[in-house]
Amino acid sequence: MRELADTAQQWAAQGRTGVLARPITEQGFGPRHPADAVLIDADGHCHGTLYRGVFDEHLAAEAAALAAGHTARVCEVSVHDDEVKQAGLTCGGQAEVLLQPLGTIPARWWALLGQGADAALVTRLDEGQTHAVSTLATPERQDGVVGAEGPVQAMERARDLLVRRRSGRDTRFTDEGLVLIESFPAVPHLVIAGGGELAELLVAQAHVLDWQATVALAAEDAVTLLAERPAAACLIVLSHEPEVDIPVLHAALTSGIAYVGALGSRRTQARRAQALAQAGLDEAHIGRIHGPIGLDLGARTPAETALAVCAEVLAALDGRAARVLREGSGPINT
Repeated sequence: MRELADTAQQWAAQGRTGVLARPITEQGFGPRHPADAVLIDADGHCHGTLYRGVFDEHLAAEAAALAAGHTARVCEVSVHDDEVKQAGLTCGGQAEVLLQPLGTIPARWWALLGQGADAALVTRLDEGQTHAVSTLATPERQDGVVGAEGPVQAMERARDLLVRRRSGRDTRFTDEGLVLIESFPAVPHLVIAGGGELAELLVAQAHVLDWQATVALAAEDAVTLLAERPAAACLIVLSHEPEVDIPVLHAALTSGIAYVGALGSRRTQARRAQALAQAGLDEAHIGRIHGPIGLDLGARTPAETALAVCAEVLAALDGRAARVLREGSGPINT
């Protein structure tokens, strides 16, 4: 969805019309990006990605059939058997896709997505699924969006999803109709204090995940980066120099950064903890440091270590303890 922000804003500035298509319910299809969506222009051309484009023509036709005065249309799509291989999908599936005119979606939604900031959209469909009302939600309660326009419970759920810092969609069925909650937390920004091969590999791994990453060699540079976008920042300390790691860790721990990790042996971790305590931090603050850093994946090489670190960041942002999927019993994509 974020990759559509520039296009949506350009169309709005040019007075162009369009239709946004995204799933409200789905089964199957295998692993994919939970925020996939497409914009359909007046000529039926699709911009963006949804199910690898296999339904683009169908969605374009449905968008063209959107009745005048209607602000929503829901269509069903499905792909099975030989079509799965032809489409390049992992497995088959079926979905209900909501088509909504671009003009009915708050302009600030696209602005926040383009900035990489926290944002959620709550969309209410009427019982006949022909009219949709979308309301913006952000983590701040003072944003003024809770009220008559947005169902209070849906707004609270939207904020909960943002706090978990994972993109996704949640569908609720109410007496008034269906409510679609779309959550887009700020794109994680790895602030890497310290350089070297591991720093380079962390930047590469972040790129694979569509995250942002910046390497800072000086403590003041790292602190500045943390302060610029605290909602997105995740600190990874690679430096073992006290003049770097202590002030950077102190800044992160006292500013509410979601993830604070530090490379180093247990002896190094103890040295840091002692220095931070002397600087006035209590055990609760110091206990937030992920150090030694990374999940226990058996990593040995720098590339494997970068993977283990980013895996721990992902789990921490979602507020869960990493585990083996086969040991669970619930849905694997929640």
